[in-house]
Amino acid sequence: MYETLLVATDGSDRAAAAVTHGLELAERDDATVYAIHVVDTRREGEPALSSAELVLDEREDEGWRRVDEIERLAAERGLDANTKVCHGRPAEEILRYADEADVDLLVLGYSGEGHTRTDTIGHVSERVVKDSNRPVLLV
Repeated sequence: MYETLLVATDGSDRAAAAVTHGLELAERDDATVYAIHVVDTRREGEPALSSAELVLDEREDEGWRRVDEIERLAAERGLDANTKVCHGRPAEEILRYADEADVDLLVLGYSGEGHTRTDTIGHVSERVVKDSNRPVLLV
């Protein structure tokens, strides 16, 4: 059914559930997995040579650990995975990567890191759903 799918992670519990579900779908369909983590520059800023740059470096390192874990889990299932960590606005970067990879499905958590209300969709997920020209599955 799906040849390619993209899973986005921010380290939240919902993102972890989306990764698990996305990998199950990919295994079922023998699909190629794309994984992305976006360092949110709206939240962190994009400083030059300051102590805040250390925070961004730390966030980027966390992102690589997260997508490397997805790549490892995909390999355990016999799947190919491609990973990306970038800086920017999460919804925009997720959609950009989906277009670059020409994925068949985007899989995201219903809400993400820092989202405290359980009765509303997260702003990144909402933006992706509204702006995507591809199917989006929220977990």
